[in-house]
Amino acid sequence: MKYLFFDLDGTISDSSEGITKGIGGALEQMGVHMTREELLRYIGPPLTVSFGEHFAEPEKVQEGIRIYREYYNEIGWKENTMYSGIPEALAKLKTAGKVLIMATSKPEYFAKRIADYFGITEHFDLICGATMDGRINTKAEVIAYALESYGNPEPSDCLMIGDRFYDVEGAAPFGIRTLGVTYGFGNREELVKAGAIAVVDTVEEMCEYALS
Repeated sequence: MKYLFFDLDGTISDSSEGITKGIGGALEQMGVHMTREELLRYIGPPLTVSFGEHFAEPEKVQEGIRIYREYYNEIGWKENTMYSGIPEALAKLKTAGKVLIMATSKPEYFAKRIADYFGITEHFDLICGATMDGRINTKAEVIAYALESYGNPEPSDCLMIGDRFYDVEGAAPFGIRTLGVTYGFGNREELVKAGAIAVVDTVEEMCEYALS
C-alpha cells in the first residue's frame, strides 16, 4: 500500500473545540441549543448534513454554514491540537517511500492552512478537501478528486486512514480499504460495522500498520 489517504479531523488532529464551538454557536443564533457532547457527532460529515438535521430549508442550511465559517475562519481553525506522535509518524512513512495524501471533508482552504500551522505540509504530496461552493462536498467526492489529481493509482495500492464510518464508506466505492483509528471521534464498533479492514487504537499502531 504505497498511497496513504489521511483524514484530518480525528485522525491527524483533535479539532473538536473549534468545530463544536462554531457549529454550536451558529445553531444557538438560529434558535437551536445542543450540548458539547451532542455536537461531537458533527465532526466528520459535511456541514450540509450537520445543519440539514435541523433545517429543511436550503437557505437556512446555508445561513448556518455561513455563520459557522465566519467563526471558524477567525478563531475556530486554531482551536485545534495535533495528536501526539503524528509528525514523527508522517516523517517515518514518508522516509519509507509512501505517498501521503490528505483527503478531508473540511474545505481545502482550511486543511492547507491547518497543515501549515502544524508544520506538516512538507510531509504531504497532496492535500485535497471540499470546495467552499459545495461542488466537492462528501468524503467520496474528495477521494475521487484526490485519485484523479494523483493519476488514479490502483486501489490495491491505496489505504484510507480515518476515524469515522464516513471514511470507510467514502473509500469503498473506489475499492480502497480503510484502516480505522479509535483515538479520534469514532469507535471500534462503528468502524468494524462500516467495513474497516483493521482498527487500531494509537498513532504508533497506525504507523506500523501503514508500513506493513
